[in-house]
Amino acid sequence: MKSAYVDFIRIRFLTMLAYRVNYYSGIVIYAINIGAYYFLWKAIFGSAETLQGFTLAQMTTYIAVSWMARAFYFNNLDREIANDIRDGSIAMQLIRPYSYLLVKMMQGLGEGLFRLILFMGPGLVIVCLLFPVKLPKDPVVWVIYFIMLLFSLFINSQLNILTGLAAFFVENNEGMMRMKRVLVDLFSGVLIPIAFFPGWLKGIMEWLPFQAITYLPSAVFTGRTPLDQAWGVLGLQVLWFVILLVPILFTWRAARKRLFVQGG
Repeated sequence: MKSAYVDFIRIRFLTMLAYRVNYYSGIVIYAINIGAYYFLWKAIFGSAETLQGFTLAQMTTYIAVSWMARAFYFNNLDREIANDIRDGSIAMQLIRPYSYLLVKMMQGLGEGLFRLILFMGPGLVIVCLLFPVKLPKDPVVWVIYFIMLLFSLFINSQLNILTGLAAFFVENNEGMMRMKRVLVDLFSGVLIPIAFFPGWLKGIMEWLPFQAITYLPSAVFTGRTPLDQAWGVLGLQVLWFVILLVPILFTWRAARKRLFVQGG
């Protein structure tokens, strides 16, 4: 059975490979976004050496790494699950000898591996050539960062699964999916680093899982979080991963009792 789940990773990777040209254009789009934010923050910094503890070099690296990380962990599992529920195909999924939720996580991992190799990796190389990005020289930082990046994918996928499962209760959760995407981009620190939020809002965000998706890994990568504290930050990601399993399993259990399929 374990090999079957590995096959779901491989199948999703090969499926994404068939549409790789779309992701080449995505590299250009992300590079443009990074360029726009780079010149915006350069103007904001002006003659200042630091803002909220960021130097301009750190901010440039943060922007580049955060957007390229988004290219890795982004997926549409919420939309896929909602479509399965609306068209009734989830009924067939439930009678098969595997865990539907675990399959979705494996598919998200397969897509993430594709994005890492053919989107994030090449994109980061191109961005480093275009903008003054300073990459860490310590290999330990890279190891910790990639582990944290993996948990970023897991946590984002968990939020997507929760949003997708909401279709069991509201049937049309399109608005919820759009709201979730805005919240993730804003509160994870992709658009604005969390250090720039008001103190009261930062206090609230410390109790939310969004910072574990982008801000915490990028802070380690840029050196804002010292290496001796990086393992503790990784532990916070692991904690959120475990915590999010609870509402997912609870929602899944409640949702299965509400399942009805029309037609045949």
